Amino acid sequence: MSKELKEYGLTHEQYNVLRILKGQYPEQICVREITRRMIEKNSNVPRIINRLETKKMVKRTTSVADRRETVIVITSAGLNILEHSTDRINKIIDKMIHISDEKAKTLNSILEEFRKEE
Repeated sequence: MSKELKEYGLTHEQYNVLRILKGQYPEQICVREITRRMIEKNSNVPRIINRLETKKMVKRTTSVADRRETVIVITSAGLNILEHSTDRINKIIDKMIHISDEKAKTLNSILEEFRKEE
């Protein structure tokens, strides 16, 4: 996966942040919530966002509700790179893991339940 993501100029952590942002799209999400949803809990999310912002994949603004809070939204460039990289990643995973679509959906539902309970 690292090799595939590197071709898109992404790290695992950056890819994870983009996926979280896509899940919220078109809504914005605060940095604290991104951190909470990260797979790797020790990630430095503000630094990751800085790098993604430099690459024009995310946009950072101040929250209307709380001017002390920074909110992030994925850009069209971020959506585009995420779509292409996800296609490649999914092909790799499909070769490695043999699971039916029905079982994959069930597994995803179970994982979503765990995430809600955090």
